Amino acid sequence: MAAIYKRAQDTGRKRACWYIGYTDHTGKRRTRKGFTDKGETERLAAKLEHEVMLRKRGLIDPEQERNAEKRRIPLKEHLDAFEKSLTKNTSKHVKLTMSRIRRIVDGCEFTVLADITIESVEQFLVDLCEEEDLGHRTYNHYVQALDSFCRWLVATKRSLLNPVLGMERLNTAVDIRHPRRALTAEEVAKLVGSARESGKMIQCYDGETRARIYILSYMTGLRRNELASLTRRSFDLNAEQPTVTVEAAFSKHRRKDVLPLHPELVEMLRGWLEGLRPDGLLFPKLAKRRTWLMVKKDLERVGIPYENADGIADFHAAGRHTHITELLRNGATLPEAKELARHSDIKMTMRYTHIGMKDQAKAVSQLAWHASADLPADGAGQESDEENEEECWERFGSASGVTRCHNGARSDSTCELHINDATPVIDRGCRHFSPSDSDRQKWRRRESNPRPVNPEMGLLRA
Repeated sequence: MAAIYKRAQDTGRKRACWYIGYTDHTGKRRTRKGFTDKGETERLAAKLEHEVMLRKRGLIDPEQERNAEKRRIPLKEHLDAFEKSLTKNTSKHVKLTMSRIRRIVDGCEFTVLADITIESVEQFLVDLCEEEDLGHRTYNHYVQALDSFCRWLVATKRSLLNPVLGMERLNTAVDIRHPRRALTAEEVAKLVGSARESGKMIQCYDGETRARIYILSYMTGLRRNELASLTRRSFDLNAEQPTVTVEAAFSKHRRKDVLPLHPELVEMLRGWLEGLRPDGLLFPKLAKRRTWLMVKKDLERVGIPYENADGIADFHAAGRHTHITELLRNGATLPEAKELARHSDIKMTMRYTHIGMKDQAKAVSQLAWHASADLPADGAGQESDEENEEECWERFGSASGVTRCHNGARSDSTCELHINDATPVIDRGCRHFSPSDSDRQKWRRRESNPRPVNPEMGLLRA
């Protein structure tokens, strides 16, 4: 039974609120604030008691009721909780994800979870792409950010369903805004030489330091942030197979990576790491530098265009794209390239593979071809054809019931061939005869291949 009362500190106050004390369907005692009017508070208490009775009888599902209450919570509270759940990621990832989600929420004027619909989100993103000339890839980034938030709502039981489940992404292949191209090994060598001979500082790095960054990026395929995290401890140059280790905190997929090193790179690293503290960074502040500008100026110094019809040769392209492409050009298999690139899907590895017409022509030229398969010259071909025909005729004439020409040679006149009958067969200019079988020939064949014995008669069956 619900109890209506006023708190002790509100005694004597005319505008003080009444309170309701009641027991819920789980047997737990609860308190609910009522109204200043006692009659309204009594009606609320009766309503609460009625709902408790319905829950006890199973006419109201408490779980659905809790979900309904959560869907009425302001969306801002859900967003703040989601942002706290992303603390294990990098600050850059958290900032980008939350900025995209909040831009959708504010643009669509969503206030509670029940407001989120696929139609509203799609219309907002289409208008946004038209206004700011955004590409398909950026559109998909917005969808991915909102989808991650909605999947978190389901995982934390704040929502029963993902409101944007099934929202389609756009095809990025038809709208590439930043295509990249891989360099050749010769162009990488020129890039390194250009940096060393420049004598200029670019992005606070001298020419020798830039050359080392380019070499390590090309020889390992590491990303800029991964290169920036390398210290002396990251390298094990004295092992049977020298390796470099990228810690999980700096790896893109948040796993510790150990990669083999090229023998020539090992020798260079011994000199680069000499005198460096164990925890000292090999390339300090590289993650904050505009590495694309370094590559652009060093390429243009030796006459290599930074951008052409194939794409842009920025730092990521000159290093990681070129590393993966050169692996395949030099005989590595796709599974090997996938593991060295640390991709979870081989389709991603294919995106980093730039195989042009020269590579295709080289592959075709390496097809095996034997000289014996070539077509012979006219004179030699005639003689060879005659020899082959003679050999073929010998094999053909050796069959049972077939004889060669009577004079043992081919003729240019019409040839008739008899095969176990009296009718001549015309064949390439010779008349062949196959006399009918005599009784002696029949018995010879029968003796060489006897019929089965009849167990009752004890005789050969005719």
